[in-house]
Amino acid sequence: MPKIGNIDLGEFPLLLAPMEDVSDPPFRALCKEQGADLMYTEFISSEGLIRDAAKSVQKLDIFEYERPIGIQIFGNEIESMKQATEVTEKAQPDIIDINYGCPVKKVACKGAGAGILQDIPKMVAMTAEIVKSTNLPVTVKTRLGWDEDTKYIVEVAERLQDVGIKAISIHGRTRKQMYKGEADWTLIGEVKNNPRIHIPVFGNGDVYTPEIAVEKKKKYGVDGVMIGRASIGYPWIFREIKHFMKTGEHLPAPTMKERIEAAERHLEMSVKWKGERLGVLEMRRHYSNYFKGIPHFKDYRMKLVTHDDYTALQDVFGEIKQAFDEDLVSVI
Repeated sequence: MPKIGNIDLGEFPLLLAPMEDVSDPPFRALCKEQGADLMYTEFISSEGLIRDAAKSVQKLDIFEYERPIGIQIFGNEIESMKQATEVTEKAQPDIIDINYGCPVKKVACKGAGAGILQDIPKMVAMTAEIVKSTNLPVTVKTRLGWDEDTKYIVEVAERLQDVGIKAISIHGRTRKQMYKGEADWTLIGEVKNNPRIHIPVFGNGDVYTPEIAVEKKKKYGVDGVMIGRASIGYPWIFREIKHFMKTGEHLPAPTMKERIEAAERHLEMSVKWKGERLGVLEMRRHYSNYFKGIPHFKDYRMKLVTHDDYTALQDVFGEIKQAFDEDLVSVI
């Protein structure tokens, strides 16, 4: 049974991936209700934390019902990352996670996120300093390598374990691939099955159905899976995987009523959390998944993603409820 430090995660934990502008407290609340075992915050800039930048500091907010939860930090300066670790520890997360995986140009090309995969000695040195500067368990999220020719993850995982990390989550793509092509889990399996590795290894990349989660578990022996894009606007993925693993059967898809309630609640929490402008804006990426495959929904979706006003959106939800009120039955 995988453990991170003293944190017991159950038999085969499902982790919510840290996603910028997605893994915020409103979304995490919904994922937790649907069975996510361990969640991470959006990644937080170490420089932002040191400068006390409002956006970075707000991301430190975590709630008791979310536990166990990890706060994820990123940066390219060892000293800044050490200081950020100390600031983060005061927010009392269960885990501190280091982002060595973000492929986005403005992060990676400054040597942070996946950018550090071009400098493995610095990656190891930075990790060692972060581990030394906190009493909390430190975990790492990373990728297979920078590009096709530098997939050193098997050696990298050993070296990070040797300097004290308590778990590693590996996305099965290189930085160069971004999110294109298929995730390659063979090297994730090699890390897990390396006799020298004794920390939990979590796989990430293209887990979007219960069958895929089971296949990854059987084929590669990973300790759990981390789910990112498949959860956006679809927090039910966690309960569906758990049910399938336990019974071999599929849960019925969420009913229209459940979808409407979840999207409406999510919007309400988002507006409370971020203010109306941002709360409304950042919800837009979720709607297409909340209502994916629903016939005759296109006009409502257009309204949801174009209205800027919270009150107008509440009216749209009122219209949706009326239009789909024939029992609000389960939908495919």
